[in-house]
Amino acid sequence: MANYRIAPSILSANFAKLGEEITAVIDSGADFIHFDVMDNHYVPNLTIGPLVCSAIRPLTDAVIDVHLMVEPVDRIIPDFAKAGANIISFHPEASRHIDRTIGLIKEQGCKAGLVFNPATPLNYLDHVLEKLDLVLIMSVNPGFGGQQFIPEALEKLKAVRKRIDETGKKILLEIDGGVKVDNIAEIARAGADTFVAGSAIYGAGRDSDPHRYDSVLAALRAELAKA
Repeated sequence: MANYRIAPSILSANFAKLGEEITAVIDSGADFIHFDVMDNHYVPNLTIGPLVCSAIRPLTDAVIDVHLMVEPVDRIIPDFAKAGANIISFHPEASRHIDRTIGLIKEQGCKAGLVFNPATPLNYLDHVLEKLDLVLIMSVNPGFGGQQFIPEALEKLKAVRKRIDETGKKILLEIDGGVKVDNIAEIARAGADTFVAGSAIYGAGRDSDPHRYDSVLAALRAELAKA
């Protein structure tokens, strides 16, 4: 089985008990914690900032995967690095100088990712792919959880997978939006190795599970084994 990573998005967690939710999902077998940051400017929603990241950092050794949907982006990067982020990803439209932003993330000791919305062309990768640690393909339009998967994202994944393989470098290929048990195997076959899921995981908690999310994580892993 390939080395797949599942990254629950805390955007769909119960914020009244966020610490418990994060501990539970990691104990259930998740790999990363996906941290969605929205500014009501780049996207039409407002979520969480560095203080929340700093608060959850002591709770887990898992990778905190920060997706910045903010514009301008450079000002906030050092704050998230200081708060304990391991990976910081941003949208090319939110940066005046993409190469400089990637460099800033690396200077802060974090891994760097570039995010592509459904209508964002892949040519932004032409000059920076080998500097990246992660490419994130959005399979919904950013801003809100619970949206339906956009099928065209599969072709985008295949194209990016080809580009990554040609570099010979270890660059994660992440997908975010509408990922669930029913489609995760097909998404993996298109080339993704890291899967963000919000409502599909946090909406499927069972009080009968030892860590609440064991069943849904096991179901996702079982589907990935078929990819």
